[in-house]
Amino acid sequence: MQNKILITVLLLFAITMFQPTSAHAGFFLFNIVRDIFGGGQHHNSPPAKPNSSNSSNSSLIKFGMQNSQVAEVQQYLTKAKYLSGKSDGIFGYQTLQAVKMFQRDSGLSDDGVVGSRTMNALKNFKGTKPKRISPPSQKPSYHPPHDNGVPHYLYATPMLATAYTRYDEGSTDYTYRGTYLRRGLVAVDPDVIPLGTKLYIPGYGEAIADDIGGAIVGNRVDLAMDTVDEAFSWGRRDVTVYVLPKG
Repeated sequence: MQNKILITVLLLFAITMFQPTSAHAGFFLFNIVRDIFGGGQHHNSPPAKPNSSNSSNSSLIKFGMQNSQVAEVQQYLTKAKYLSGKSDGIFGYQTLQAVKMFQRDSGLSDDGVVGSRTMNALKNFKGTKPKRISPPSQKPSYHPPHDNGVPHYLYATPMLATAYTRYDEGSTDYTYRGTYLRRGLVAVDPDVIPLGTKLYIPGYGEAIADDIGGAIVGNRVDLAMDTVDEAFSWGRRDVTVYVLPKG
């Protein structure tokens, strides 16, 4: 304590002798005296920097991830009939497509990334069954082939077309009807297009309705591709599906 008093006296003597003219110098000496006697933090000390890390980024669920959060997203998508198969916790191509489709149907940005808004929409989803398109009740008539390559067909219906491969999570090497999965086979809703129906999809070609899927409900068709690159390239498209005659 005596040392502190001695230092203070010397500082006061220095102030008296040199008489600092600037307020900054006087304030500096005042802070020194206050620190000697255990004063608090300087008023001119820089404030602590806030945490600049973006906590929202750490909670995003994206393509390529593999954890329990992905499995939870898959469970919600399956419940909403946007995804079929087991929830394996792998954010692969099929999950990505299902997320984008759900986001689009929910009025969200379809970036395929599950953030707080998409997760809340999934948790609160109370969607209704998609509207089904019934085939014609009367015997359909033959339509002549189009100049753009469409063959003779019985009737046509607009559909949302996506693509998948046997390499996707939840997929197998065989269709619902037991055919080895390959290009030229498609998954449909059997209540809309009966299995075994011959189809023509512009940009894809002729196909057989041979598979089903939990997310393939209503006016949707899922096109089998031989490679993941082909499936990515197709993406999702609004198409006209032509139902062809048997034989």
